[in-house]
This record gives sequence, C-alpha cells and structure tokens, in this order.
Amino acid sequence: MYAKFFKRPLDFFLSLMALIVLSPLLLILTVIGAIAMQGNPFFTQLRPGKKGDDGNEKIFKLVKFRTMSSAKDKDGNLLPDEIRLNTYGKLLRSTSLDELPELWNILLGDLSIVGPRPFLVRDCVFMTDEQRRRHDVRPGLTGLAQVNGRNNITWEQKMEYDLLYIDAKITFWGDVKIILQTVGKVLKRSDTVREGTASDMDFGDWLMLEGKVDKETYDEKQAEAKELLKV
Repeated sequence: MYAKFFKRPLDFFLSLMALIVLSPLLLILTVIGAIAMQGNPFFTQLRPGKKGDDGNEKIFKLVKFRTMSSAKDKDGNLLPDEIRLNTYGKLLRSTSLDELPELWNILLGDLSIVGPRPFLVRDCVFMTDEQRRRHDVRPGLTGLAQVNGRNNITWEQKMEYDLLYIDAKITFWGDVKIILQTVGKVLKRSDTVREGTASDMDFGDWLMLEGKVDKETYDEKQAEAKELLKV
C-alpha cells in the first residue's frame, strides 16, 4: 500500500517543503558556486530512471551542484578529476551539499527520496538482467547501499543492496530508517568518495580492470550506451 499509493505523494510534499525551507541556502550555494566554478554552478547529466511500460529505463536529467571545474589542457581536453576538483568542490562532496538540487528531480518525479541511486547510462548497459531489476522502481536520493558503505563497497554489493531493498518490500518505516541513517552518514561525512580517489570508477571500467569483460565487449556496450542517450 505504501509503495503503491503513498510513497510518491509523500516524496512530492517533502521535497516541496525542503525546497522552500532550504531556498536561502540553495541561493547562497548557487552564487558561491558560480564564482568558484567560474561559470554555471550546476552539473546536469542524463541518468537511467524507472522502467516504463515498454520495459526500458526512462532517461532523465539529474541536476547537482558542480564540484569540478571545466579546466582544460592546451589541447582542449579536460584535466584529470583530481585537478578539477577544487577546495569548494571537495567541501560540497564531503558534506553532500552537492546533492541538494536533486530535490527538484524528486519534485518532478524522476527520483524518490529513498531508492536505488541512479547510476550512469554507460553503467546500466553492463548490468545483468537481474542487476537491472533495480530500475523496476524509481531511483532515490539515498538508498540501502548508501547507508551500507556507499562508495566504499564494490559495484556488485551496491546492486545487491538495491535488489534487497526492492525484494524485502518497500515500507514506510524502512524508508524512515534509511533516511535517519543517511543523516548520520552525512554528519559524519563518511563514504562520500572511495578512499584514495577523487571520483569513483565507472562500472564498465571496473569490470575491465577486474578482467570480467574484454575490450570488444566493452566497446560494444559503450556504443549501446551512446545509442540510449540519443533516445
């Protein structure tokens, strides 16, 4: 009953209230971000959402505060993540303030407050059919994987937690527990990035590193992801 009839209205109401209450902070971060990033303070990226009636994921535009500059080398290529991630960006990530604009995605219905975190389109094409079941529900701002290691667990573990959240039946009290645990994680600034990295590795790249896919399969999947992004 909760998942089918009450979860979405509750998401809408809470995200609307949060946007209103946090509007001064959002405005301040927008202004500071525009200065720190020397331009657009927002980062947008296409992500796979909940599957539609046709069985395919709905692609939506996720919005966050930008944490990396657009600095490029002399040939016009973006500099490495660890160079483009400035002090302000590190602060946003460590406090999870970069996630605040996603309240707008929740309001629009792209996201839920609690659900599997939306990965990249180029990540989902490497998933098995079983792993891709995580898209049977609306993705979330936070989820079971985020309170059980977030970026310091393996890709497989993340998706196992996502499926556990779905298969264990989505409940109001289960979501409340995850939200409270998320608040604790944010206050402790834990698991925001994988230890020793500036940004986490894509799923396909990780599979290549682990020798679980060959170069030919990798290239085929990357081409498939590009086609999805054209839809």
